[in-house]
Amino acid sequence: MAFLPRSPHFDELAVALPADIRQPILRQLAERMQGELLGLESSLSVQLAVPCPVNNDQDATTQSLRVLNMLYQTPLADASILVAITNEPRPKLLLTRRAIHMNSHAGEVSCAGGKYESGDGNNVVTALREACEETALPPNKVQLLGQLPIQTSKSGMSVRPIVALIAPDLVLVPDQGEISRIFWADFETLITQPTVEYRVRYTMQAQTSTLLTPSWEIDGETVWGLTGRVLASLLETGFDRQLDWYYHIQNT
Repeated sequence: MAFLPRSPHFDELAVALPADIRQPILRQLAERMQGELLGLESSLSVQLAVPCPVNNDQDATTQSLRVLNMLYQTPLADASILVAITNEPRPKLLLTRRAIHMNSHAGEVSCAGGKYESGDGNNVVTALREACEETALPPNKVQLLGQLPIQTSKSGMSVRPIVALIAPDLVLVPDQGEISRIFWADFETLITQPTVEYRVRYTMQAQTSTLLTPSWEIDGETVWGLTGRVLASLLETGFDRQLDWYYHIQNT
């Protein structure tokens, strides 16, 4: 992995280059995400484009700086989340369940993340800062892969997912003020795991309705909504999996 110059926010920021990733699924994900980010792909459905060859440490540093600069130049979102995947033979994807007393998305499954703050400067710092606050994940232990398209939350906020690798042996601790549980999705299983229809009942203006939408069942938790759309976007970008992410309303 190539380490980048010091940041005013973190001691080290690193980019995981495809050539340095041994796990084939993670290497493919890095190739595709960084290929899109650097404008090296014309069509993922036709061929898998590989970033410029990295022949030495200087080339690796240059490639890493290009990826990081593109991430930094992306327009600011209202919020950013960290889609963190363990770098190991059987990768796992980090998920959290929000505390039940939270004002928004209470009790729902999410990726670590939160709102942009004026001192952040870019989406990457927002995602890493929030992940550190919520799970004690050290920013200098994160190796960036790229980003996913912006999603819009049910409150209308723009959310930028930042995708990264982390070590499998990190000790994470949930912030009890925001997070009630940290758990993991088996990443290889998730790539092909079928979705199940989830039914959500809610009342608006004295009208009770049922919302039907796809979801995943992971470690006893239901993953739907914004987090579900982010995971669907990740699987489409990295592995060409097309999911119809719908919201159907039944009035009762």
